[in-house]
Amino acid sequence: MMKILNLINGQLVAPVSDTYIDNYNPSTGTIYSLIPDSDERDVENAVAAAKNAFPAWRDMPKEKRSAILIKLSDLIQRDLDKLALAESIDNGKPLWLSKSVDIPRAVSNIHFYATASLHLHDEAYSMGTVAMNYTMRTPLGIAGCISPWNLPLYLFTWKIAPALASGNCVIAKPSEITPMTAFHLAELSIEAGMPAGVLNIIHGYGHKVGAAIVSHKDIPAISFTGGTKTGEDIARVAAPMFKKISLELGGKNPNIIFADCDFEKAVQTTVRSSFSNQGEICLCGSRIFVERSIYEKFKTAFVEEVKKLKVGNPLNDENWIGAIVSKPHMEKILSYVQLAKQEGGTVICGGQQLHPEGEHANGYYIAPTVIEGLTYDCRTNQEEIFGPVVTLMPFDTEEQVLKYANSTTYGLAASVWTQHLTRAHRVVANLQSGIVWINTWLLRDLRTPFGGVKNSGVGREGGFEALKFFTEEKNVCIKL
Repeated sequence: MMKILNLINGQLVAPVSDTYIDNYNPSTGTIYSLIPDSDERDVENAVAAAKNAFPAWRDMPKEKRSAILIKLSDLIQRDLDKLALAESIDNGKPLWLSKSVDIPRAVSNIHFYATASLHLHDEAYSMGTVAMNYTMRTPLGIAGCISPWNLPLYLFTWKIAPALASGNCVIAKPSEITPMTAFHLAELSIEAGMPAGVLNIIHGYGHKVGAAIVSHKDIPAISFTGGTKTGEDIARVAAPMFKKISLELGGKNPNIIFADCDFEKAVQTTVRSSFSNQGEICLCGSRIFVERSIYEKFKTAFVEEVKKLKVGNPLNDENWIGAIVSKPHMEKILSYVQLAKQEGGTVICGGQQLHPEGEHANGYYIAPTVIEGLTYDCRTNQEEIFGPVVTLMPFDTEEQVLKYANSTTYGLAASVWTQHLTRAHRVVANLQSGIVWINTWLLRDLRTPFGGVKNSGVGREGGFEALKFFTEEKNVCIKL
């Protein structure tokens, strides 16, 4: 059985413990590879390598750093099919989705920051004949990057690319649930000519590897994407150490659909925004609020489209929904369906585990689920489920739907569907959300800031915001 290895100091190495964690294929429910059960000793080895590599990487001309990253981007593009297959097997997502979204976005992430770093500029401030000020941005040293399981290579590269491009060394931890593409990236980084110690990838559990990264005195910046509870734990450790922290956390995103929407586009896009990647995207809309005058019409059309979605083997391009990432997560999702029933909700579509024929009978599949009849403030409508489960609810006024939409502790993303320009701006201004789409969903420009408010996180990723996060700004004043 294949054993995944850590990347430390430019070498693929076994964990110090020489013990491993079972890695499951969620589409079949079977073990298919082994993950390093690393600990603080592996992190310490990576820190030593990064400290040794940092001066040369920091002082390397940015054009040369850029060229190495562009080479890495090109190698991911070259191996797109191989990486997409690995991602689908490891995560359970449809292969067509990995090929069209996940791996191409990883290519774009690295290429974007490889080139954006060439255009990050310093600023100057004249005080007339008295003095001149200019700013300098210098890399922090070592960045700790911890990424989630839902978009494994997509989000992994989105973290490490700006850190590397701005001259930092990186110690990165991919999710222990979906480690395979990070391992392949380690192989490609060596092929791309990444200097030893610049990028280190440590596999293992969060309470061992993640905790060691967060608490290490020589890692001054932590970038984390994952659950809000874990984000709280990270902040509790990192904040007293005065580390820079970027936390991209959970969401409970509203879709607000007014009666004057483009009805067909609203239905089709809402299906996509509800169930893409099995609903395992922090940006998925899980609370669908529909203006009462079109509620029944929308519900009928929406459920009709949802019932057409095929669920099964993620390597079969006919299937639109693949497997849930793990058995525990599947059980969590199903527990919320039961909770919704206890809270008075009616399951009008899906709601059950599916068992495809053959080798996939024991995989982790859930039928796309639509629930109505719940109050806006019940647990099902307040807590993050992170799966193929959405709720439908009618509303009567803007004030009412804004109350519903803003009622959760989260504030990551929202979608608004209306042809009324003034209303769109008015609603957007009053939504407590870091990202709002109007008449679309998941249309992303890599130059724009990404992040949420309230319990959805701290800081912004994306664009030049990320490059700035991984640097320290220094002002220099020269008296004339």
